[in-house]
Amino acid sequence: MASTAAGKQRIPKVAKVKNKAPADVQITAEQLLREAKERELELLPPPPKQKITNAEELNDYKLRKRKAFEDNIRKNRTIISNWIKYAQWEESQKEVQRARSIYERALDVDHRNITLWLKYAEMEMKNRQVNHARNIWDRAITILPRVNQFWYKYTYMEEMLGNVAGCRQAFERWMEWEPDEQAWHSYINFELRYKEVDKARTIYERFVMVHPEVKNWIKYARFEEKHGYIAHSRKVYERAAEFYGEDHVNENLFVAFAKFEEMQKEFERVRVIYKYALDKIPKNQAQELFKNYTMFEKKFGDRRGIEDVIINKRRFQYEEEVKANPLNYDAWFDYLRLVESDGDPDTVRDVYERAIANIPPIQEKRHWRRYIYLWINYALYEELEVKDPERTRQVYQACLDLMPHKKGTAIGKCPKNKLLKGYIELELQLREFDRCRKLYEKYLEFSPENCTTWIKFAELETILGDVERSRAIFELAIGQPRLDMPEVLWKSYIDFEIEQEEFENTRNLYKRLLQRTQHVKVWISYAKFELSVDGPDRLAKCRQIFEEANKSMRNCEEKEERLMLLESWRDYEKEFGSDSSRERVSKLLPEKVKKRRKLTAEDGSDAGWEEYYDYIFPEDAANQPNLKLLAMAKMWKRQQINTDEPQEKGRSVEEATSVEAEETGLADKQAEEEPARNMTESEQEKTYDDRDDEDSSSSSDSDEDEEAKKKQSKSPQEDKD
Repeated sequence: MASTAAGKQRIPKVAKVKNKAPADVQITAEQLLREAKERELELLPPPPKQKITNAEELNDYKLRKRKAFEDNIRKNRTIISNWIKYAQWEESQKEVQRARSIYERALDVDHRNITLWLKYAEMEMKNRQVNHARNIWDRAITILPRVNQFWYKYTYMEEMLGNVAGCRQAFERWMEWEPDEQAWHSYINFELRYKEVDKARTIYERFVMVHPEVKNWIKYARFEEKHGYIAHSRKVYERAAEFYGEDHVNENLFVAFAKFEEMQKEFERVRVIYKYALDKIPKNQAQELFKNYTMFEKKFGDRRGIEDVIINKRRFQYEEEVKANPLNYDAWFDYLRLVESDGDPDTVRDVYERAIANIPPIQEKRHWRRYIYLWINYALYEELEVKDPERTRQVYQACLDLMPHKKGTAIGKCPKNKLLKGYIELELQLREFDRCRKLYEKYLEFSPENCTTWIKFAELETILGDVERSRAIFELAIGQPRLDMPEVLWKSYIDFEIEQEEFENTRNLYKRLLQRTQHVKVWISYAKFELSVDGPDRLAKCRQIFEEANKSMRNCEEKEERLMLLESWRDYEKEFGSDSSRERVSKLLPEKVKKRRKLTAEDGSDAGWEEYYDYIFPEDAANQPNLKLLAMAKMWKRQQINTDEPQEKGRSVEEATSVEAEETGLADKQAEEEPARNMTESEQEKTYDDRDDEDSSSSSDSDEDEEAKKKQSKSPQEDKD
């Protein structure tokens, strides 16, 4: 840095970088470090070796080292590693007193540092300063009693020195703080190394109270068993079972207890233990218990014992299911089958009573169906298995009293279709016709909309020869405000009158039915009926009905039904009509045309076009006066398309026709509804050409043709004018 005459420093100029673009080859930090390593730029030469030849040089060396250590400590007193290095260097120079002083100074800085205490004590033990080491360990466990490492090293040092009493005293002091399990096991193992079994037992007694886990009780019992104290071991297991009680039972304890008794050949005790445990432990937590119990019975039990184990396991599973959902009747059925196979009547009755006590909460058949079967099975068990008729009778009576309906017996309680039909069939077989009439009346009171019942009732009266009663039943039936199959009922009534050869009544029925519905099948059936009745005017009556039907269905929206009528009429004329009548009906048949209609999506947007078939009836087309005029306009538009290119190429034929219709003044509401506008071009041409041919054949030299020719030569603007 240069300086000026005034003494001010001047900053040198920095060269400007002309090209700031990145270099083509980039160098990463890893590459720089790798190159530096390869070139060994970071290697420092080793310090020169110094050989000390006399005490003066040694003292000088020690002075420099101490000064360096003190400087490091002075810079940051909290770095304990500097203190430890300083003390270890003094120890290497055989300056134990100085090293001790440094450790004490470090403890004043941080007395909770575990490493510092360990290094301090290890230095004293290494230099065989036992009392100093004992003093340090004592201070350490007093200040930091929760550091287990201090206790382990302290007790190990005392034991290695042969100070058993001092080691035991250290363990006792440690146990007062209730440390973890491993500390207790270390104390126990210490006593066992010196054959102090009674002292180890005392420690176990304290241990299981401080850490009352099941595994610790099991270890205590196995300790007694290992040293030959079988009675003490059994007592430990019993005390453990009492200690946990019924609320905190653990299967591992009973499995270990049972295996202990099995080793002692006490098989009855083993069974008692397993059964007691299975009664107390929740079933979802006793899988290991069941497994060991089954293995025990397979080894030492008989077939009955093995079956009991399996049955008990399944029983406990069912108990859990019915406890979770008492209304699960399927689980109750499975449970009952299980206990019935066991053969104990008292147990079976108890389970049945528990099952039938769970009454369905809602009075609906789907809830009561499975429940009633519980009662039926209960009664069958008492009757067939126990052979107790009196108790069976009581079960049935209790079931009847429990049912939710109290209006009578059988039909009065649950008047269902199946039950009523079965009852009527039974009375018919017994030829009790008066009772059948009463049952039919009851049935119709219960379900007046059932057409099948009305028909069956009327058929019964017909078979019995009471025609008037049968006719009255039919009249009552058709007068009902609501019926499930009215068409079947009317057909049966008409067939009944035809069988009785009451043709006038049949005609009246058809007329009454046509007042209610104008269905095409009714008209066709009416016409066929007139055709089937023998008489000189039957053909005329049939044709007259077809005529009336055709007039009635002109306003029908269902064109397929109208077409069905005309086709039936055509078939009739083919068989019984003349040429003129056949020609007349053929002219009434519609023309099938293909149309297009615009589709609209749910959101109101355009969804494209759809093709469909429609029928154009000549009678409807004759009522449209503008149809011929539209055909002429179409012809003129087609000529214009052939001569001149349309101004808007994107328009379709239908749109062009619509525009032309508007230009010629024919786009009123009637023209918009005409089906010819929705036909394709070829179909429209065919329709219009056919109609033009018909018109031209009828009046080829008429004034209308001349006027049409003049209009074809005119422009749309002239038409408007």
